[in-house]
Amino acid sequence: MAIFAMLLMGLAGWLIWTGRLQRMSGKDGMALGLAIVGAVLAAKGKPVIGALPLILSAGYFALRIRRKTRPLSRAPKSGTKPVPPAPNDAVAEASALLGLPRDADADAIRAAHRRLIASVHPDRGGTEALAAKINAARDTLLQHHENAKGSR
Repeated sequence: MAIFAMLLMGLAGWLIWTGRLQRMSGKDGMALGLAIVGAVLAAKGKPVIGALPLILSAGYFALRIRRKTRPLSRAPKSGTKPVPPAPNDAVAEASALLGLPRDADADAIRAAHRRLIASVHPDRGGTEALAAKINAARDTLLQHHENAKGSR
């Protein structure tokens, strides 16, 4: 039993280290609880009763991992190069991401950035990719604002 507990602790440590336990939904928590109940029942000498919860939770996690690794059906064909978005498209996307009009001033851009980055920062449970995207949107809008101000 002690070896099993150490294996579970090692698995949990590995999952945390790789970032797979960073965000857990309610379904994940229920499946994990079901797996723990199954493991406890199996450890108490009732392997037949404990096998069903273990199998169900393992199936749930296997399907969840399989869904994440499924390739996109609309992937570009090999040999074609992706077309970079036009500068106006980047400004429109950045302003939509920050929830601002295209002609927002620098103070409004910085305020919207502070508001959003506080909720999506990796230290607050967000992801680095989303924080980087919001930072890039801020930089794009500030650069567009400076260019528009300089052309007047």
